Amino acid sequence: MPTKDDGAAVWDLIHQIDNLDLNSSYSYLLWCDMFSETSIIVEEEGEVVGFISGFIHPNKPNTLFVWQVAVDTSQRGKGLATRMLFELLERKQLAEIQFVEATVTPSNLPSQYLFMGLAKKLNTECVVGNYYTSVDFPRTGHEDEQLYKIGPIPRENNK
Repeated sequence: MPTKDDGAAVWDLIHQIDNLDLNSSYSYLLWCDMFSETSIIVEEEGEVVGFISGFIHPNKPNTLFVWQVAVDTSQRGKGLATRMLFELLERKQLAEIQFVEATVTPSNLPSQYLFMGLAKKLNTECVVGNYYTSVDFPRTGHEDEQLYKIGPIPRENNK
């Protein structure tokens, strides 16, 4: 689980990844501090190489919404993102989670493969639908965000 002390390193990781929206350093401090039970950090030799930020959806208490998935270029292709998701789903604080949701842009193929692969590994469905359109964003240039909904997650997979 991340702590507030990880916030700066998480910001640095996100800053290095071109296809992720970089938020303020303050937001990552808050995330690592206040949403640590639903987020995960991976370090290698003292460096942050993986991070997932998530939260329990306020209107759907059985749903983990994954906000960002970040994997350092040195760790890509090793299944780290999938392992982080499984680790989150195994936490006792998330034992009641039946669905995972995330929004993904059409150009973000790695995230599409991650969530479709998660559904396959969990032996459940992945339903993709429109969610936020480019006109919902304050400036032009942001792609649509499609909602990926994985679940229901069989109980034996998140105990």
